[in-house]
Amino acid sequence: DGVTNTVDWVPSATDANSGTGKYGTCCVEMDIWEANSISTAFTPHACSVKEQTKCEGVDCGDNPDHRFDGVCDKNGCDFQTYRLGNETFFGPGASFTLDATKPMTVTTRFVTDDNTADGKLVEIQRFYTQNGKVINTPSMMVGNKGPFNSVSKDYCEAEVGLFQDKTNFIEKGGMDSMGDAFDKGMVLVMAIKDDYDFNMTWLDSTFPAASTAPGAKHGACATTSGVPKDVETNAADATVTFSNIKFGPIGSTNRSEEHTSELQSPL
Repeated sequence: DGVTNTVDWVPSATDANSGTGKYGTCCVEMDIWEANSISTAFTPHACSVKEQTKCEGVDCGDNPDHRFDGVCDKNGCDFQTYRLGNETFFGPGASFTLDATKPMTVTTRFVTDDNTADGKLVEIQRFYTQNGKVINTPSMMVGNKGPFNSVSKDYCEAEVGLFQDKTNFIEKGGMDSMGDAFDKGMVLVMAIKDDYDFNMTWLDSTFPAASTAPGAKHGACATTSGVPKDVETNAADATVTFSNIKFGPIGSTNRSEEHTSELQSPL
């Protein structure tokens, strides 16, 4: 809310450029494209608050003992093909359906209950275009539910039921929360980053490292990988290019969309 967060500031033990203060800021988040060359996910995060909110204490959800007691869903309802069991869909090289070493167009559809811009958000769909070919998100079972190839209320319920990772996307407002945020307007942020808390293992490795539970495998990287000091030393020249960014009515942003009717899934 325009106030410098210096009260009760505690520097991070691992990151010289970071730390925590008394306050935080909470808002709905749509991770539209989290990826490296190993894994990718798209993840909506809902909040019980209706707009950007200054938080304090438990409401921020930063305390590890109260991560899921905050006003926002920290984990989100992620759709991550590797985690869901398809280990050959996305990755580096021609052996993968979607080659992470080559340019691709990432198209995300936000579908409403009445197929209008004023309807309620009910589904988030994703497909890709690479080398002139449309590549749909694969349909997968989530436990004994499905198949699913998109994010929806049913999918999120199936995911948390199988993975038991305390995701509370629906409890915090679910698709209604996400749709309300879109109605108000959201800020597009693009970044290349590393992770001082979990070394990005939640994206591309087994997380938690010793877990054998369903959904623990997020990617093929070693559990010892992703340490920021190693990344910043050995991959300081890492780059990513985002280009030709478009948004608009469904069918208006990708010339190949007319070939993706099979992406539609019943609700």
